[in-house]
Amino acid sequence: MKRLFSLLPLLVLALAAEAQPVKLRFVANGCTDTMLYVARHYRDEVHLLDSARLDAKGCLFAGQRPWGRGIYALVRQDHKTVLTDFLIDDSRSFTIKGDAKLSAASIKVKGSAANQLMYDYRATEEAARREADSLQKAGAPLDALAARMNAYEAQARQRGKDNLYLQLIDLCEPSMVPDSIADKALYYRLHYWDPLFDAQPKGIGTELLYSPQLFDKMNVFFFGMLYRADADTIVKDLDRLMQRIGPDTAMARYVLQFLEPRYYRSTRNIGWDAVWCHIAWEYILKGRCPWMRESEVYLARQNYDRISKSIIGAHGQELWMLDTTQIDAPEHWHSSHRQPARYVILWFWDPDCHHCQEQSAELKVLYDSLQTAPDRRFEVYAVGYDSDVEKWKRYVKEHDFRWVNVGGPNVNVDYQEAYNVHGAPTMIILNERRDIIMNKVLPIKSLLPFLSNYEKRSKGVKE
Repeated sequence: MKRLFSLLPLLVLALAAEAQPVKLRFVANGCTDTMLYVARHYRDEVHLLDSARLDAKGCLFAGQRPWGRGIYALVRQDHKTVLTDFLIDDSRSFTIKGDAKLSAASIKVKGSAANQLMYDYRATEEAARREADSLQKAGAPLDALAARMNAYEAQARQRGKDNLYLQLIDLCEPSMVPDSIADKALYYRLHYWDPLFDAQPKGIGTELLYSPQLFDKMNVFFFGMLYRADADTIVKDLDRLMQRIGPDTAMARYVLQFLEPRYYRSTRNIGWDAVWCHIAWEYILKGRCPWMRESEVYLARQNYDRISKSIIGAHGQELWMLDTTQIDAPEHWHSSHRQPARYVILWFWDPDCHHCQEQSAELKVLYDSLQTAPDRRFEVYAVGYDSDVEKWKRYVKEHDFRWVNVGGPNVNVDYQEAYNVHGAPTMIILNERRDIIMNKVLPIKSLLPFLSNYEKRSKGVKE
């Protein structure tokens, strides 16, 4: 997992622990660095806390440090490479020694049984993965390996009942699905967070927030399991999680700051802008993010007011614009909504834009091929996104665009504001109620399949 690094002190994540003496020595035989850092995980970031010189005797972090219990990282001087994670638990005085990369299998620990158990566990897992890969390539069964690993894990947990690393792993493991459950995928999703809230050991608090395990669990759920889910499903799962978090402001901040930038104006998946709007409306603008500055809330409100108008499900604003005659007379004004077709494709394009030219040419081929078709379901309302009206008019005439061509400065509303148009081409598809059903540019070859799939999904729903 890629991590971001920060050279700033961990002020925003202020550690609650009081300064206590530590004596941590790290020996990486063969490592050519001259400086190593102790850092702490937070979401996909690693924040550097302290540095020490590395020589033949290793590097030593000694003295008073406000480092409480948890998982920490030892980072190389390039600020990009984590040599290893380590625990600060019962012991605050230990030595970790290994090869140049501090690989788990090479590490020997003095003074911390908790750290030694963690490295042994990791080394055993890594060896098991390599063995599983070999067995799979050879077409051999994995049953014996699985049984051996189950026995090892049971033994490790017996040895380290209070081992912080194993506790965090258990917390971030999803729930087991009973054999009696019919819809196993749904059960798995609905109970994914149960271990985190139902079986949390006493004393586990900030250690979870500053662990890489929590970030990976979040990432798997929202951008693995829910990657193809619609916005309504994502929103419901988000709200369920936030309800379980309750008054825990630190955890709420962790989750919302993890999700909000990833859904904001994302171009990856259809409908993700609606997820961002939900986060903004329900959590930021309703005062449920007390850590946010007033200026950040103000910006969120501005963005919400702009983006929410063009999300899927919103009612599209009616546009009235002049055609290529640019004659201000009733017969030359055209409405985006008062078209006889079931669907309207709002096509905001620029004749100087190469991509617009290519896409418009493909759209013309499809449109013209359906001119005499009895089931042509859509009309194209093409808005010339160019201040040079004469250039736009020439291009329309030369390329014989036969759909509804409108443009120029005369328009009843600011369409850039109404449909969040900030570049060309932009495609918005309206249904017969003129609600937005798509707000991203689809490949032209996907238009008819999209409309057919939409009709299948809406079958039985009153339009």
